Amino acid sequence: MSGIRGKGGTDGSESRGGGLLVAGTTSDAGKSVVTAGICRWLARKGVSVAPFKAQNMSLNSFVTREGAEIGRAQAMQAAAARVEPSALMNPVLLKPGSDRSSQVVLLGKPVGELSARGYFGRPGTPARSGPAVRPPSGAVPGEAAKGREALLGTVTECLEELRRTHDAVICEGAGSPAEINLRRTDIVNMGLARAAGLPVVVVGDIDRGGVFASFFGTTALLSAADQRHVAAYLVNKFRGDVSLLEPGLEMLRDLTGRPTVGVLPFAHGLGIDEEDGLRVSLRGTVRESVVAPPYGADVLRIAVAAVPLMSNFTDVDALAAEPGVVVRFVDRPEELADADLVVLPGTRGTVRALEWLRERGLAGAIARRAAEGRPVLGVCGGFQMLGERIEDEVESRAGTVAGLGLLPVRVRFAAEKTLARPVGEALGERVEGYEIHHGVAEPLDGAEEPFLDGCRVGSVWGTHWHGSLESDGFRRAFLRRVADAAGRAFVPAPDTRFGELREEQLDRLGDLIEEHADTDALLRLIEGGVPEGLPFVPPGAPRGTS
Repeated sequence: MSGIRGKGGTDGSESRGGGLLVAGTTSDAGKSVVTAGICRWLARKGVSVAPFKAQNMSLNSFVTREGAEIGRAQAMQAAAARVEPSALMNPVLLKPGSDRSSQVVLLGKPVGELSARGYFGRPGTPARSGPAVRPPSGAVPGEAAKGREALLGTVTECLEELRRTHDAVICEGAGSPAEINLRRTDIVNMGLARAAGLPVVVVGDIDRGGVFASFFGTTALLSAADQRHVAAYLVNKFRGDVSLLEPGLEMLRDLTGRPTVGVLPFAHGLGIDEEDGLRVSLRGTVRESVVAPPYGADVLRIAVAAVPLMSNFTDVDALAAEPGVVVRFVDRPEELADADLVVLPGTRGTVRALEWLRERGLAGAIARRAAEGRPVLGVCGGFQMLGERIEDEVESRAGTVAGLGLLPVRVRFAAEKTLARPVGEALGERVEGYEIHHGVAEPLDGAEEPFLDGCRVGSVWGTHWHGSLESDGFRRAFLRRVADAAGRAFVPAPDTRFGELREEQLDRLGDLIEEHADTDALLRLIEGGVPEGLPFVPPGAPRGTS
């Protein structure tokens, strides 16, 4: 099978690829995993497939080769599909700056900062003055009807372009399609499904409990027009004997008229890129699976400061992949005591993160480490915090704020965001990375050596480059420096290749779909579109919600 093609355009004149929307009963139900798994399964079959998410809210993002910012999960899904990531795959990205406002990134470029009330079309003003959030039509999203129609038009155009150039496009929803308070402004779940004529598979996390009620309730809260697109269910994270679940699946089909097209087992250590940095626990979070035995005599302990609005914490995944490296997220100064390396990660709130470090006593503990010659690494916002001062009239509008003073750098926040995919050299090794930041670092006298467009002083290192530690040779050289400074007999394994490990994880996702889903049923949906005759499940959506 070399590929699949869906139905032609509405006038029958243009062929386009098939499509499917993966929705979820809740946030974190497994939509990203299932979307990536379907992409990898199809790619292995020789199908030209692309991922798509109309609107994403995430602090973990990525820069495409054309300099566009998209959600990190969509970049991971593109890797699963074996295609180059593109702004078309995530036309709208919301990057939270607080509990009530987000930066809006449209087609890969930031266009403004907006409150949740303004974005979702309710009375109110943007969170702060600045550039208006204007889709190509010129409408402002805060003007409920016109703005959301403009955004829906933008995302459907992006989806249609992907469908013209690929055999199939697997779309990921957001949150739950049954969020009735947001249905009128929805462009990522049922709003997209109806606009693009997509069948919908709803994923439920059975590990949380209540999956049958979640499937039924999700369907029953949708309008009749929305329900026509809900074609099937898929159970995620099941533990135990599937035969014990089957009677419930049959009863669910009798109640809703819809089949369950797979029961995916609970799988440990998938290690995929997560969407939301706000969900990282501030205590005891360990992203890696079981730590492999060290290649040398000692392990290496790495503490990551779990700063507010932490972004691109995926930077430390490559460290956690090294045998004998233990990575943990911390929020108390005493948790730095046995750390061989402290990492200050990226953040969407550099000034706020600085305040947090000082309030918790972490700032003082990090300064003492530096004075003792113990390694500290700052990445992006973490690099900015290590500098002497920050001039911010853009992100926090706090004016001039004193940094930690551990690197001779002055940071000035620019209105224009830097989005780049740099390539360079450090510690004698080739390094690739990506940059996403408003802060511009100006080096002052006192730096011992440049470091990935940043600098180093003693055991303190700072760079704006995300993803640099995924370069295997550089990562090993850096860890050797850390081990020497920490006095550890740690030796990086010579054969750890992060890119290959990521490919193995993506293949595991493809295996989950191939081995535990009804792939014939999925193919029929992708190629054939919305099935005819799906029954209505009462009571349906409340009046005025769709």
